[in-house]
Amino acid sequence: MAKVVIPLAIGVGLIYWLYSKIDTSQMLDIMRTDINYWWIVLAMAISVFSHIFRAMRWRLQLRGLGIKAPLSSLIMSIFGCYAMNLVFPRAGEVWRSIYVADRQKTSFTTVVGSMIGDRLADTLTVLLLTVFTFFLAQDAFWAFLDTYPQVKDGLIRTATSPVTWGVVAAGIVALVWLFRSRSENKVVTQVRTAVRNLWEGFAVIARMEGKWHFLLYTVLIWGCYFMQLYVATFAFSYTAELGVVATLVLFVLSSIGMGIPTNGGLGAWHLAIIFGLSLYGIGSPFDPNNLDVNASTFAMVVWGAQTLMLILLGIYSIVFFYVERHRIATGQITVERTADGGMKL
Repeated sequence: MAKVVIPLAIGVGLIYWLYSKIDTSQMLDIMRTDINYWWIVLAMAISVFSHIFRAMRWRLQLRGLGIKAPLSSLIMSIFGCYAMNLVFPRAGEVWRSIYVADRQKTSFTTVVGSMIGDRLADTLTVLLLTVFTFFLAQDAFWAFLDTYPQVKDGLIRTATSPVTWGVVAAGIVALVWLFRSRSENKVVTQVRTAVRNLWEGFAVIARMEGKWHFLLYTVLIWGCYFMQLYVATFAFSYTAELGVVATLVLFVLSSIGMGIPTNGGLGAWHLAIIFGLSLYGIGSPFDPNNLDVNASTFAMVVWGAQTLMLILLGIYSIVFFYVERHRIATGQITVERTADGGMKL
């Protein structure tokens, strides 16, 4: 219950804090008269391709593990994953792993390991984008840290904290003991097997075929993420001239904001975008007690469109899973077991 209530409370609290003093009539007027919704529709379409490319990248990892899931099922699992994250933050990742492991009759922990590898690739991409964008727009980032010195202080404290390094050291010692120990205790054996499967699912990236395709799909995934935001800027008269660098700053800040465990970035994404826009003269200087209605409307409309697309894709995936399960149960689709113990249609 707490995993549902706390993220939702954080998101709703942020939205209330950001929008409680915004003139709703002004927002509605902008939505009626100052938005070219065709650009929003195009941005939504681009977002669909980001999920397809993610499924194609994940398929490479699974194939490296001998798990031959059909691409259509993987695409639908990604659609369902993001839709579920709107309700249960981060739960969608576990759900897609459960779905694939159950469908292919394979190890759940191995599939989870591949998912972790998938997400670590995204984390590394965000870090590289952040560094790259920092050198392109240092003033914007220094302005962010000057406005929120607690963020900088928190990062420094975390990196230098004895607790942080103590936890890391304890984890290393525990792993070394786990694999050097000859204990046949049932719990220890199960944990050892689970950790080994997790590592196997993650490490497959280093030895699987198609490493360059993995890199290409990563570029395509994040290229789509960026392009859907960049395209959306053309929908509003006051953001149409932002340009690539400014949009890249918005993109990096919003990607970092998505790290806050709220439902689909509720509130956190808005805050990052509104602040980023303020750096480029839209609502500047940033003041949460006196937010610019233009920046607030941009954040709400773009986030709302993205969320609507995820809901529609989630509904579509539910229909797909129902039909697929029914066709397998009635013999309309023959499930053939592969040599590796998985299944293919």
